[in-house]
Amino acid sequence: MTLKVTEGERGDWAVLRVSGEMDLVTSPAVRQHVHDAVAEGRRSLVLDLEEVRFCDSSGVGVLIAARRLMRSCQGRLRLILPAQGAVDGSHVNRVLGALGVRRLFEVFPDLDSATDERANPLSA
Repeated sequence: MTLKVTEGERGDWAVLRVSGEMDLVTSPAVRQHVHDAVAEGRRSLVLDLEEVRFCDSSGVGVLIAARRLMRSCQGRLRLILPAQGAVDGSHVNRVLGALGVRRLFEVFPDLDSATDERANPLSA
């Protein structure tokens, strides 16, 4: 399976919908989309990872780098992962949890809550 990144917007938020596999070969594409969004002046970014079926350490590295980049420019990064995590097959949620880095991210179950300023993130 390959990786597909679709760009969109929701209010002030830039939205990157990622589907497929985030691995050593494909993860640089996600990194480039994040950098492009920042270069365009976007400071609020949602990464929709609901359709990511595989994520290795390269993919996790890209997510951590994206977090670091957004923080360095006083931006915000939110991830969309299914609310049930491992129960409903969210591979990314399981990987982030297993590595102990899930708590670093603001995670939401869907786009509506991820772009709602009043919504609270899911607990780690």
